[in-house]
Amino acid sequence: MNISITFRHMAGTDAAKGYAYDKVAKLQKFLRQPMTATVTLSVEGLHHVADVGIASGSAHFHATERSEDMYASIDTVHDKLERQIRENKGVTMAKKRGGTPAREFAVETERAAAAPVPAPSRPRG
Repeated sequence: MNISITFRHMAGTDAAKGYAYDKVAKLQKFLRQPMTATVTLSVEGLHHVADVGIASGSAHFHATERSEDMYASIDTVHDKLERQIRENKGVTMAKKRGGTPAREFAVETERAAAAPVPAPSRPRG
């Protein structure tokens, strides 16, 4: 696991660096291969921007967030990346298990809902 943290247009503090490192390091548990992450923390006007890119094997994830608080930006980026990684993992597992892709499943569901329901047959007797 290799995490590099860069500060732009602001003085880097150990607290912000440690917080960003801890949040990004928690994402490793969702990945099968070691990750390489680049974290860029910057200030643009009144907004604090957190930009994170993660590479793990052949998978790449990226998220950017801007808000008035740097810690809130880091938290939101963490949530976005976690969601991306979980969705990617679900797609990968479905492909491995031979599942139906989401697009095909949605089309089949719409067809089934639009098809008329046959009347139940009555037993003769």
